[in-house]
This record gives sequence, structure tokens and C-alpha cells, in this order.
Amino acid sequence: MTELKAEQQLVTASEENNEPQSLLDRRLEAYKLMDKLQLPKMQRFKFHDWPLIKDQPLTWVASDPQTITEDEADDEVIKIVQFGQSTVRIALPKKLQDAGVILTDIFTAAREHEELFNKFFMTAIKPEENLLTAYHLAYLNAGLFLYIPRNVQIEKPIEAELIQDNTQHEPLVSHILVVADQGSKIKFIQHLTTVGENEEPANMMIELIARDNSEIDFSSLDELGSHTHTYFKRRADIGRDAHVEWAVGLMNDGNTVGDMDSELLGEGGYANSKMIAITTRQQEVGINNRVTNHGKHTTGLINQRGVILESSELIFNGIGQIIHGAHGSKADQQNRVLIMSDQARGDANPILLIDENDVEAGHAASVGPVDPHQMYYLMSRGIPRKQAERMVIRGFLGAVLSAIPSKDDRNKLVTILERKLTDGQQYQ
Repeated sequence: MTELKAEQQLVTASEENNEPQSLLDRRLEAYKLMDKLQLPKMQRFKFHDWPLIKDQPLTWVASDPQTITEDEADDEVIKIVQFGQSTVRIALPKKLQDAGVILTDIFTAAREHEELFNKFFMTAIKPEENLLTAYHLAYLNAGLFLYIPRNVQIEKPIEAELIQDNTQHEPLVSHILVVADQGSKIKFIQHLTTVGENEEPANMMIELIARDNSEIDFSSLDELGSHTHTYFKRRADIGRDAHVEWAVGLMNDGNTVGDMDSELLGEGGYANSKMIAITTRQQEVGINNRVTNHGKHTTGLINQRGVILESSELIFNGIGQIIHGAHGSKADQQNRVLIMSDQARGDANPILLIDENDVEAGHAASVGPVDPHQMYYLMSRGIPRKQAERMVIRGFLGAVLSAIPSKDDRNKLVTILERKLTDGQQYQ
């Protein structure tokens, strides 16, 4: 497809989707950037031959909701369900609607809340950052928007269930935009899954805008399928005295590369970025987890733990950066990996970039097998080796498991974890 035809096709698709001119203009600008940009960089990890971009026009395809199983409706649940490009359900209690809370799909937000949408959409993640961020904006085909007004505090978790539809021959290019206005407080839970066996890429981005004195607890259970090559980018812009907690269980079965960023922009901000990852078979996973202290007296923490089974590969890069002028700030990280097979490959790379004197900074990293003393203790009490290994691994991952606010999601994560460990142990 020539450049002119590709641009015209984007115009046609945007018009079919009834998008405002402002979004179309940004799509076209992003498309023009694609020829000038390169894939993102990942230290000690090769992914540049993966099929992360599908060379096909932007099209709109409806998914059949009867293909998926839905929970019973509950008037008190705050939830959005998207299957491929289709929004299956939005549940937002009236009292929250009356308080000004907005929960909708990304394109309805662009049409009906254009000024608010444009103020925040792709301001934390910029399309010009790399080829995949430009592609993301140009070919965006799904996503959601959540806005919490000033001083609105919601104790009940807000749930987002996103299902990649691999019964279709369509990539999933999904964007989640969460804006917590000043003084607001929310818990947000995301669950990613795949239905179908077609081989399709997933380009998944999340922007968290935590304005002054707000709090966002974000947890995600990623469970995309084995035929999916995934690129994800998740970034939080954190204001003065704002607080963001990430808790991610990365349980994808396919190859995955991604970035998690916390930008501590205002004085007194706090970010704690926690992740666990399990890799199996010939899977390859590479993660950059970065926290950057821009503001004074900010705190940035990283805690990554991974388990590598069979002949898979897992790379953790933990990056803590303190910018010049961020007096009194703290950056600390832990990156730990258990290697459970002679054929497995893994690394944990702590990186500290410190450009200020009056700060605290530290890191810890370890790569190795299960602790033999722990194994001996358990096995001496009659516990079989494989069960003992799983018990040790559960304890090793406990710091992140316990941070997921929803008991149901914790139980789902434990179930997936047990399945992956049991399957992987068959090949040791």
C-alpha cells in the first residue's frame, strides 16, 4: 500500500468510526512518524524480528459476545468488558455517574468528552517515542477511558476485562487512559486474556495520570495466549504528593516485551512498581521497569521477581533514575530470578542513574536456583521435591501476590501460577 493510499484508508476508517477531527489528525501525524522511528531498545534482549506490527489497513470488526463467558450482572460492580474491538458491557453505578465519574470506551470518550480526552490522551506516552508508539496511535482500534473527578474516592475496585479476539484476523491495539484528578483515590484491576488460535500481535498501552494528592492502585493479571506476540507500555505521570502502586502478574504464554515507567513529577510523590513473571516452554520475555525521580523528596521503588522454566528466557531490567535537583529523594530496587532448568536463560539487571547528591539509592539482584536449604527443610518433613519447589516459589513471589487488592484475582493468579509450575516441572 502506498503512503497516500494508507493515509486515505486511515481517513476512511476514522470517518466510519465517527471520530472527531482532532483524533484523525493525530492518527495521520503518528502514521507519518512511523517511517522515521525505530523499534524500542531493550538491554540484553533481542526481539526485533518479532511480528509486532501487522501490515494491514485499519478495519472495524465486531466480535461475537456469545464466544465468551460473562459474570452475572451486579448493580454494585464497577466494570467494563471489551472483546476485541467490541465493548460488551459497562457497569457504573448511578451514584458514581452523578459524582462525575466517566467510564467508557476510548472512542466514545474522544467523541463525547473531546476536551477532557485531548487534554490527557497520549501525553504521558508520546507517539514519537518509538515505532511501536507511533503505530499504536495511528492504528488504535480498542481501549477505555476512566476519569475520577476531584476528591472522589472509590473503595470498590474498578475492573477492566480485556479479551483479545484471535478468532479474527485482527491485531489488538488497545489503549487505557486513567485520570485521577486532585485528591481522588481508586483501585483499578485489569485482566487480559485471549480467545482463539490465530497468530496476532497485541499492542497494549496504559497511561495513568495521578494528579496532586491522588492515589491509584493498579493491578493487572496478564494472561494472553501462546500465539500472541505482545508489546506493552505502561506509564504513570505522578503529581505532587500523589501515590501510585503497580502490581502486575505477567502470565502470558506468548513472547512478550514491555516497559513500565513511573514518572515522579511532583514533590513528595511515591511509586512502587511490583511485578512477577513466569516463563515456560520456548517463551521469551523482556521487561524494562523504570522509576524516575524528577521532584524533590520523591520515593521510587521496584520489586521484580521471576521464575524461568523449561527452555524459556526472562530478562528483568530495573532502572532507577534520580534527576538533578530531586533533593531528598529515594530510589531502591530488587530484581530476583529463579532458574528452574538447565536449558533456561535469564538475567536481572539493576541500573541506577543518579545525578544528585542528597539522595538514597540502592539495589539488589540475584539469579539462581531454588535455595537448597529451604528445599532440604521441606523435604526432610516428608514433602515431595516438586511440591516443595512450588511452595518455595510461592513464598518467593509472595511480595507481589499479596499486593493485588482483589481476592478473586489473587486466587486466579495463584491458579495460573500452579498450572504453569506444574506443566514446567514435567520437563525438568
